[in-house]
Amino acid sequence: MIPPPPAMPRALDAPSFSTSRFRAEREGDWIAFDRLLTRLEKKGAKGLSSEELLQLPVLYRATLSSLSIARATSLDKALLDHLEALSIRGYFLVYGVRESRWSRLRRFFLYDWPAAVRAVWKETVVIALIILLGALTSYSLVSSNPEWYYNFVDEGMASGRDPRASAEYLQSTLGQGEAAAGKGESGLHIFATYLFTHNSRVSILSFALGFAFGVPTMMLEFYQGIGLGAMMAVFSAKGLGVDFGGWLFIHGTTELFAAALAGAAGLRIGAAVVFPGARGRLEAAAAAGRTAGKVMIGVILMLLAAGLLEGFGRQLITDTMLRYAIGTLMLLLWLAYYYIPRRGDAA
Repeated sequence: MIPPPPAMPRALDAPSFSTSRFRAEREGDWIAFDRLLTRLEKKGAKGLSSEELLQLPVLYRATLSSLSIARATSLDKALLDHLEALSIRGYFLVYGVRESRWSRLRRFFLYDWPAAVRAVWKETVVIALIILLGALTSYSLVSSNPEWYYNFVDEGMASGRDPRASAEYLQSTLGQGEAAAGKGESGLHIFATYLFTHNSRVSILSFALGFAFGVPTMMLEFYQGIGLGAMMAVFSAKGLGVDFGGWLFIHGTTELFAAALAGAAGLRIGAAVVFPGARGRLEAAAAAGRTAGKVMIGVILMLLAAGLLEGFGRQLITDTMLRYAIGTLMLLLWLAYYYIPRRGDAA
């Protein structure tokens, strides 16, 4: 005789209790846990007593247990969603690292922003050299042939500050002496506003166009130096190069540093697109964009600082050497802030 086939094992029976019974037995813990989490979100740990703080992990584990049983017994989806949301919320509040807005802001200024700037130091050097090259190019061309000036600086914007101007008039535009209160100084204020607006716009464009392999970024940064070099050549030809440098230096160290960082941020993205390494181009560009984004937040703050120095400091301080001193101090402060290591950098 052929033996009968072995009996198949019976499927495990699901627990006999219903959703309503399950809720009745455990819902008290869920409600208590939800209330404690709500108070923790609104008032922090100080809003709970010692006993309530000790209750939190107990109620969290009880909620996880309920979620596990609900999943295993295929209870209704609404209950599952509620328990999952409560468990996730509880995990982040009980075991997650909670950081206040002040702490996040403090961490950004102390560590995140300087670290992002240090990460793009190579690109910063490249962009600074490109700006310098633009200034030297226009300076040499205008010095050898003043007619080149009108190719670099719009005649309407120059407002008489061109190779045809006298030394006395150019001196009056630097905010020094009695003539500073006249037409010349107000004209230079227009040029100063133009420079700030122009540099801010070019800085943002330099960053935004970085994805195009960094080429537009480098072109724009070269253009940054063109106007400065041409104007420097005009003032230097009249023996006012040192005075014009002081007029520019008090805010220019901050403003041009910000411009170089904006270009460096754009160049970092462009380099990631061209040389993605082992990662895909989009992934490499996204990683570079996170660093560049932090740099650009700082650039905006630097441009605001430069605007204050330009709008108030330069108008109130007319001594050339003091202007140089303030500009140098600002540059040293930025360099120290960005590049001097600090204890929490590895955090």
